[in-house]
Amino acid sequence: MVSERPHPSTGRLDRLQPYPFQRLRSLLADATPPVGRGAIPLSIGEPRHPAPAMVGEALRVSLDESLGRYPATTGTAALRETIAAWLQWRFSLPSGRPDPAHEVLPAAGTREALFAVTQAFVEPGNRPAVFMPNPFYQIYEGAALLAGGEPVLLDTRAENDFEPDLGAITDAQWARCGLIYLCSPGNPNGRVLSHAFWERLFAIQQRHGFVIAADECYSELYREDAEPPLGLLAACQAAGRTAFEDCLVFHSLSKRSNVPGLRSGFIAGDARLIERFSRYRTYQGCALPEHVQSASIAAWGDEHHVRDNRRAYDRKFALARRILQPVAGYHDPQAGFYIWLPVPGGDDEGFCRGLYQASGVTVLPGRYLSRPSREGDPGAGYVRLALVAEEAICEDALERIGNFIQTYA
Repeated sequence: MVSERPHPSTGRLDRLQPYPFQRLRSLLADATPPVGRGAIPLSIGEPRHPAPAMVGEALRVSLDESLGRYPATTGTAALRETIAAWLQWRFSLPSGRPDPAHEVLPAAGTREALFAVTQAFVEPGNRPAVFMPNPFYQIYEGAALLAGGEPVLLDTRAENDFEPDLGAITDAQWARCGLIYLCSPGNPNGRVLSHAFWERLFAIQQRHGFVIAADECYSELYREDAEPPLGLLAACQAAGRTAFEDCLVFHSLSKRSNVPGLRSGFIAGDARLIERFSRYRTYQGCALPEHVQSASIAAWGDEHHVRDNRRAYDRKFALARRILQPVAGYHDPQAGFYIWLPVPGGDDEGFCRGLYQASGVTVLPGRYLSRPSREGDPGAGYVRLALVAEEAICEDALERIGNFIQTYA
């Protein structure tokens, strides 16, 4: 008789929750869209606009030469200098700040860097709490759990203008905080955090000491006629925190330049944290191939394609205002490519399933991006729409959603 081999304990892995799109597949598994109507996915935030030609060209030109070399964890000086110059231009930072040699670190997109930051800086035996907005990008929660930390949720609700409620956290809770994730512009609500918010947070940070990790991957998808969103480094500069003390920003080319497959981004901020993070990443083994770095230099060095990108999103958000606002009023996002749409009756899962069966359009239930709190689930009663497809497809999908809302209501 062969005894069953015991499974090794997975511990922290068992605490991970299913990813939102896995839950969506389960919700729609036995649902059938109408015959003769093509399916339109608005559930996943994967950019569909054309990638800039110069990025592909730079990739091809440098590919053969770079394949025979291991890339350095810190990237090439040329890439770091290009990133630093872009940050200075974009956020009106003084010359030489950030310092490309000590305050900039390339990353394989924001996802891997946002995950890795907790592994590097959260100490479960000392300051285990990892704060994050609720709803949130699920990587924040998974990173906290796998680092042995404790996720602490800051609800973002309409009545609070979708800003995390810092006042809801006690001094005792702040004292246990090792790191706080913030997303500005926000996913899913498109909210840009204000100077006043950052000043309040800086005052708390000075009392308690923790790392601020600002996910700014949607920062370039603002409305073309609006002010560019404020970033954490600019907020630091305005507050006199010229060394970006205990602050890190995370940026990506995926949304800005429509190249999610390139897997390229960066971390910038406090030189002391960058040095420690670089040491961690040397062991982690995550370095950008040199041909990816060459393509990234081309992307960060060009703003024409970024302006074209914004104008394309502007047209789609104008369509959404015309079609959806009259039947389901929503907060127009300041930036990003999502609409955080309130659902008639508040049943986001039922709405999502009914919409798919009636029209073939998939959206993401808001509760799949959030967790219940004492005040209720801040994601329940919303669905997230990603306006990433080409304009005609988005218009078709928005019309279908608008017609369904009138029937559903």
